[in-house]
Amino acid sequence: MKLQKHEQEYILDHLQQMISEERWVKFQQIISQRTRYITVVLEDIFQQHNASAVIRTCELMGIQDLHIIENRNPYEVNRDIVVGSDKWINMHNYNRHDHNTLNCFKQLIRKGYRIVATSPHKNDVLITELPLNQKTAIVLGNEGDGLSETALQHADAFVKIPMYGFTESFNISVSAAICLYELTGKMRKEVPGWQLTADEKNTLLLDYALKTIKNPKTFMRRMKMELENRVV
Repeated sequence: MKLQKHEQEYILDHLQQMISEERWVKFQQIISQRTRYITVVLEDIFQQHNASAVIRTCELMGIQDLHIIENRNPYEVNRDIVVGSDKWINMHNYNRHDHNTLNCFKQLIRKGYRIVATSPHKNDVLITELPLNQKTAIVLGNEGDGLSETALQHADAFVKIPMYGFTESFNISVSAAICLYELTGKMRKEVPGWQLTADEKNTLLLDYALKTIKNPKTFMRRMKMELENRVV
């Protein structure tokens, strides 16, 4: 059901009456810290605990969108690890084409994102030095092989995480956490307009509110009927 602005406001007014003031205020506080300026892309992650830990990290860091490329490995979630965090972010799956990685990248580029691969490369920079002068999609590869050649060939930039031990790399979920900690902190300090737009905030508020009431489908059918009667 695609909503006009006045329709959305009408439904939100009704939802607010059904939800406690404390929860409504909490929704607004959380939404005010959500961002689409930075997003995360996972390519072919196959370990459930890693996939789930990244979801949880994204939600806690205020990342609203997680893009999941499934070329060979289906993306599975461990409910004990996500502890409901997947309920509050948007997950976009790419698994219907022969070239899911390219399809994902093309869609992100159309939305103004720079594709940043987390992989050692001759032109890489430290995650702490990555400029945030453009919307940024951080791409992480799977636990065994890292990013595919396709992802590496079509990335706009490359970052690495400083390491000072013998082990070659961080766990994928740890890498995601470090990257997001560094980048979201920098974004909040340096980037104007990193928050969602007013329309995006209202859409998200509607989504959050509907997830916390009983029989949301029944409620929305009733709202649709009321709106149609108002028009008549």
